[in-house]
Amino acid sequence: MPTYAETRDWLRGFGSATLGESGARIMAPRIAPAWPGARVAAPAFPVRCTPGDNLAIHVAAAEAPAGSVLVVDVGELSDYGYWGEVLTTAAQARGIGGLVIDGGVRDIVAIETLGFPVFASTIALRGATKNQAGAVNIPIRCGGAAIVRGDWVVGDADGVVIVPGEHLDTVMEQAAARAKSETAMLDALRGGKTTIKLLKLDTSAIRFGEAD
Repeated sequence: MPTYAETRDWLRGFGSATLGESGARIMAPRIAPAWPGARVAAPAFPVRCTPGDNLAIHVAAAEAPAGSVLVVDVGELSDYGYWGEVLTTAAQARGIGGLVIDGGVRDIVAIETLGFPVFASTIALRGATKNQAGAVNIPIRCGGAAIVRGDWVVGDADGVVIVPGEHLDTVMEQAAARAKSETAMLDALRGGKTTIKLLKLDTSAIRFGEAD
C-alpha cells in the first residue's frame, strides 16, 4: 500500500496530461494555474458556495485536513475574488496544499510569492460576501468534473484532473504504462521514425499539393 507521499509524488510525476489519458476526470480548460509553475497533487476537500459568497471557503480553510486541496464550486457568479492573500495565509498555516476553484481569485503576486498552488477560472477584484449558506465535504462539480472526498486532484501547467479515489490504483497503472510507451516513442522519434509510422496513421484523407 503506497504512502500518501508516494502517491502524491507518483501522481505529480505523471502529470495531468498523462493522467487525463489514463482514466482521470478532466476539468474544463478554463481552470488554469493562477501563477506560472503552480503544481499540486493531493486529496480533494470539496466546497460549495452560494454564488458571490465565500463563507463556506473560510469554513473549509479552518476545517480541511492538512495536505488536502480545497476544490470549490461557486455556482454561476464566477467574477468575484473568492480567494486572496488572507485565505492563502490561513490555509498555508494549517498545512492545506492548494486550491482549485471554478471562480475568481485575486492577490496573485502575493499568492505566487507564498508559493501556494492555485488553479482558477479567472482573476477578479470584486470581493465576495461572507454571510450566505454553503456546504463542505459534500459531492460537488467543479470545472465540469464530479468530485467527492477521497478523490485526488492533480494540477499543473496543462490543467487539472480528478483521479477517482476508488480507481486510484487502476489510473496509476494505466498512467505508468502510458508513460513507458511515450518514452519509447520519443526515443524512436529521436532515432528518425515519424509519428505517422509509429502511430500507424491513415493519411489517405490528406490532399497533397503539387510540387513546385
